[in-house]
Order: sequence, then C-alpha cells, then structure tokens
Amino acid sequence: MRIASVNVNGIRAAHRRGFGDWMEQRECDVLTLQEVRCTVRDLPEEAFGSSCAVYDPGSIAGRNGVAVLTRHAPVAVRTWGVDVVVRAPGEPVTWVTGDDPGPLARGISRYATEGRYLEVDLADKALTVATLYLPKGGLPEHLQRQGRMRETPDGGEKYLRKMHFLDAFARQLARSRRAARANGREFLLTGDLNIAHTRQDVATWRRSQQAEGFLPEERDWLSRQLSPRTLVDVVRQLHPDVDGPYSWWSWLGQAYPNDTGWRIDYHLATPGLARRARRAEVDRDHRGTRLSDHAPVVVDYDL
Repeated sequence: MRIASVNVNGIRAAHRRGFGDWMEQRECDVLTLQEVRCTVRDLPEEAFGSSCAVYDPGSIAGRNGVAVLTRHAPVAVRTWGVDVVVRAPGEPVTWVTGDDPGPLARGISRYATEGRYLEVDLADKALTVATLYLPKGGLPEHLQRQGRMRETPDGGEKYLRKMHFLDAFARQLARSRRAARANGREFLLTGDLNIAHTRQDVATWRRSQQAEGFLPEERDWLSRQLSPRTLVDVVRQLHPDVDGPYSWWSWLGQAYPNDTGWRIDYHLATPGLARRARRAEVDRDHRGTRLSDHAPVVVDYDL
C-alpha cells in the first residue's frame, strides 16, 4: 500500500505546476494533503483527481485546509467536531457531519474550525490515517529582535499559540491512537508538523537553533510523542544515517538547488504498521518542476 503526504501550499497553484500529473503517475492508495487553501466553491474540478476525497477547508479564507484522498470511500471520518466535504469520483461535493470523535482533549476545540486535522478509517485495511497541519508558530519574546526578523515582532504571541496547540494536541493524539487500537486498527499520523526533530533534519542546524521549528522545546515535544510502543518516525527508521531526506525548502536564494532544506513532513506510525514500511522517498520535483515549497513524502507499506 502506497501512502503519501504533501503540503501543497495551495491546491490550485500545485495543479498549475503539475500536481495532477504527479498524482496519476504515483498511483497512491492514500494521499493526505495540507494547506489546500481553497474554498469549496473555488476547488478546481481536477483538485483531487479520481480519488474519493474528504476535505476540511477550515474557516480562515486562503489558509490551512486538510484532505485525505483514498481509492475507496472510508468507513468513518472524524474531525474535531466540524462538518467536512466528501466527494466520490464523478459526483458533486457534499457536506457531511463527521463521525463521533468522542470527547475531545482539553484545549483542542479552540482549533476545531481552522482546517488543521482530520482522520479516516480505511475501508480495505485495518488502518486509521490522519492528516495534520500544525501551526508554524514563531519565536518566544526573548528571541525577537527588531531588524533581525522578516516578520514584525509580536511579543511571542505566535510562539505561545503553537505551544498551547502542542500541549492540547499531544492529549488528542494519544486518544486517537488508543481509539484506533481499541478498534483493532493501526494508526498513522501524516502531515506538516512544522518541527524538525534532530540535527539530521535541518541542513543548517547550527544557525537554526534559535529558529521557530527547531527550538529545543519544540523538538522535546516531538521526542515525547515517539517511542517503540507508541509512534515511530517511519522515514527516519528507513533512513537512519542520512541527513534528511528534506521535505521543505525556502523559495528564496539557492536553498532548493543546494538542498539546504528541513525535514518537517512526517509519517508517524504505530509500531505494527512501522514494521511493515518497506520504502520511503521524498519526491523533490516532478519532471523538473517543484510542486510546492514542500515535497511529497511517499512510503510503501507491506499490508
């Protein structure tokens, strides 16, 4: 089974760069998307190819939005309590109410309408697949210096918001993982976590130690989500001794041609699923064209 995840940084822009052709050639069984960034009304007809699609556009115009594309319609769809769009091949999109996710973890409902998370139970495998777009965040107040930042200093507001999200999501993630296990399913979290875990995950790690996405507290949070008994970083498991493979590069300068990237897009799998991972690749480009500032992370599982 081939499962891929990609932050498309705008589904319409990605299709102009060849995303539809990539989808057709890659033949993924499951494809998760982040930053779809498109209202339902403005979705291009080819947005999700020939797949069954579940899409949470969120309520912030031009921001966020996550989707899961599958060969067969999922048997369950769960959000944080909001309605989502579903589309079967050849049929118009319809709004549906997701299945009962159970009690939400404390603090997570604050982000429910932002289009950051959804999960589905596959129809043909005992597997729950989730997609996440985690907030980018910012610097804590003591690291913010006027003139040394591209953004206007905000007193640490974005940093504090991200840390609150991490705290709430850790509890929600544990609930989702345990619920999948109780139903006899493996669990896979995919998506853009906006955190690089180790020195192997940032090409310029020495000068990035005070950059959002590589702060010690962010990396510690990710470490706490991983263990041989809970969730396994599948790509790192298959590529233990390499720098990268990176999945995000700035549009600025020579970051992309020089492979000066970050690995912030993940497959985090329960141990039983992780043991079945056979191959992991990052599709840096498609026919010489970048599909996004992120690249698809593609993993083949022997199921």
